[in-house]
Amino acid sequence: MVQLSGSPTRFLVVDDDEAFRSRLVKALQGRRLEAHGAGSADEALKLAASMLPHAAVVDLRMPGTSGLDLVPELAARCPGIQIVVLTGYGSIATAVEAVRRGAFNYLTKPLDADQILAAFERRGAAAAPLPLETPSLARVEWEHIQRTLHDCDGNISQAARKLGLHRRSLQRKLAKLPPME
Repeated sequence: MVQLSGSPTRFLVVDDDEAFRSRLVKALQGRRLEAHGAGSADEALKLAASMLPHAAVVDLRMPGTSGLDLVPELAARCPGIQIVVLTGYGSIATAVEAVRRGAFNYLTKPLDADQILAAFERRGAAAAPLPLETPSLARVEWEHIQRTLHDCDGNISQAARKLGLHRRSLQRKLAKLPPME
């Protein structure tokens, strides 16, 4: 368990997915940790001012201000805060950018509270180096398609137009599993 100065750590969970956020907050509270949730960066900054969190779990992609932009804001307002960035769209470039902006770890969804707490426990240990190999072209394409689809709020026709693909071609690509490295 993560503890600072002998007191339980105060966690701030920032994710626009209400179901995931509430499950994670309840799971952390079930482990006798103080945890609060926020659905946006603005809500998170207001909550952080009143609760002064020791640790934050921040989703990368949210409407409005992104998790990447929230990381340095939280770090500036809450000195010493430990931040883990979560995403469903993992890539080496965003992992590096998250760490550069102040996060100490970057995890890809799906995951559970135990995996998140394990990431905070590894804080004192030597951080695992980020993989240096370049992702495959298929992996980069899959990530780009997923980001575009997310930006289009799941509208396949709109995403196909933005990607310059026929709608059926996009549907075939989406039916495939993500490429493994």
